[in-house]
Order: sequence, then C-alpha cells, then structure tokens
Amino acid sequence: MNYHPVTKQITDLLTKNNLWFEKFEHVPVRTSEEAAKVRSGYTIKQGAKALIVRVKKSETDKRFVMLVIPGDLRFDNKKLKTYFAAKDIRFATEEEISQLTNGVEIGGVPPLGNLFNLQVIIDPKVFENEKIIFNAGDRKFSVAMKSTDYKNLVNPVTIDIT
Repeated sequence: MNYHPVTKQITDLLTKNNLWFEKFEHVPVRTSEEAAKVRSGYTIKQGAKALIVRVKKSETDKRFVMLVIPGDLRFDNKKLKTYFAAKDIRFATEEEISQLTNGVEIGGVPPLGNLFNLQVIIDPKVFENEKIIFNAGDRKFSVAMKSTDYKNLVNPVTIDIT
C-alpha cells in the first residue's frame, strides 16, 4: 500500500530507538470508534486520539498545540482554557491541519506532535494503558507501542484535560 511519508518516518523512528511496536493495515478510518473496530486485540480506550487545536490568548498570541487523549474520551475545554490562560480554544481546520502536518489527513494524524513542531499535551489516562495504538500518518495504517516508550519518545506535558 501507498501511505503518507510520515508513516515511514514513524516506523523508522521506532526501529531506530529499538522500541517494540506492531503495525496494522486496515480499511480507512477517520474516528476512534471506526478505528477500534478494525484493530483486533485493542480497545477504544487504548486508542491515543491526537487532536490539533488553536489556543488564542490574545489577537497577537495564537498557536497550535496537539492534545492526546484516550479514544473514548473528549477534552474539557474549560480545563484547557485555564491551563493556557486562553480566551479561546478551537479545533484546527482541515486546511490548517494539512499545513501543519505536511498533508496528513484528519483521522490520520499521529500523536507525535514533535514530528510537526507542535507542543504535545497528554491526559494522564492515556498512560493507564500498557500499550497504546494510533493512526500513524494515514487513515489506513496504525501503530501500537508501549505507553512508557511513547512518553520517553515524545516527552509530552501531562495534565488532566478530560
């Protein structure tokens, strides 16, 4: 199959760091619910859902960050606004996501914001799972890895955002 180049970048990074991982090829999925149905052996809770949001503190202070939460949860906008002292937080548009990730489609964005120069904010509930799984740059390709390895590789800011 032909995947977005970031897919190979992720598997190469995991291989180079001698990290355990599993690869899954599947039908295209866009949501955590769809993904959980095609990833045998993994639950929706183990899905590491990556969301890109724009944080606006003022008219001149706006930036994008990546949120990572369990696939079965939603982030709490109030908690995020408080953490960032933000006036507004909104999802990045499809066009903004494409620009930030070099063309990765919504639903395929991996929780490795460091690949895209994005700060990563993760909910601690993600680490309740020994293994996590996520779309790795393509809606048709997922990677599972140990959550402790993910934490060491990405070095996210861990705060309760669900």
